[in-house]
Amino acid sequence: MENFWSTLKIELVYRTSWRTRDEAENAIFAYIDGWYNTRRIQKELGYLSPNEYETAWHSHRTEPAEPPIATPAPAGSR
Repeated sequence: MENFWSTLKIELVYRTSWRTRDEAENAIFAYIDGWYNTRRIQKELGYLSPNEYETAWHSHRTEPAEPPIATPAPAGSR
């Protein structure tokens, strides 16, 4: 829950000033309804935890490439 409040403050509250409380409430509602609730990091990570995703990413990047298959040179090419 603390992450939510931090994100809200950083992305909206600290960047904007409103003339009335109603303007602030409407902006916060629009932020929550239109942006925060539609963007889920879990979906972007394939529903893995951040640690699981990072481990999978590193293991995929560090797998040794298969050596190329040696093909014999065609006869008479030398």
